[in-house]
Amino acid sequence: MNLLLVDDEAPALAKLRRFLADEADVRVVGEAADGAAALAFVEAQPEAVDAVLLDIQMPGRSGLEIAAAMPAHVLVAFATAYDDYAVQAFDLNAVDYLLKPTTRERLAACVSRLRARLAPPERARERQRLTTALHALQPVADHWLVADRGEMRRVLLAEVECVNAADNYIELHSATATWLDRTTLASFLAHPAARGFVRVHRSCAVQPSRVMALEPLGSGDAQLRLASGRCIRLSRRYRDEWLAALRR
Repeated sequence: MNLLLVDDEAPALAKLRRFLADEADVRVVGEAADGAAALAFVEAQPEAVDAVLLDIQMPGRSGLEIAAAMPAHVLVAFATAYDDYAVQAFDLNAVDYLLKPTTRERLAACVSRLRARLAPPERARERQRLTTALHALQPVADHWLVADRGEMRRVLLAEVECVNAADNYIELHSATATWLDRTTLASFLAHPAARGFVRVHRSCAVQPSRVMALEPLGSGDAQLRLASGRCIRLSRRYRDEWLAALRR
């Protein structure tokens, strides 16, 4: 996979390069400090770029504008410090939306998602068959089965702090690892194995036992601080559901 990195902060680019060195099939073919340079790079050698990892707030045109201008064959994922643009990002068919500070595990999950989109059709069909089989075999308690490099892995749900939705995938986050599964958040929450998780946002559910604190943000919103230090927004829409879960 040929990847173009776009960020106006040199330390952020260096961190991405360092983490991506773990991915044997990823080649960083270029870097850009703003959107104009990114578009110029792709226009000059369109076949050299499979995907681009974009910041959103940069000098000149925003990452969202650059994503909209990218050729159709170039996949786009975002890495940003702001969670306010996720809806617009996925409206642009973004493959992923990473929040800074980016972790090695979260970036690896993003690369897996990009890799899946770039896979030849037969390989993609085989992966879908494996995913379907996994869902049929899901245990009714304690674990969640995920496909990991063609193998089945049992994820202990007691170690999972939160589950995020992104496109047609979910990300299961523990304090130290992230697992990717091709299903929807609604399907996950409807499964008996996930009965302990509570939705706190349109695209996120958490395990109440992993929540250490609730911090008001104003305007009726709040954030939940998890055991790992990760912060998750609690939206007003799901506040009553969350409070009811705490009383159970």
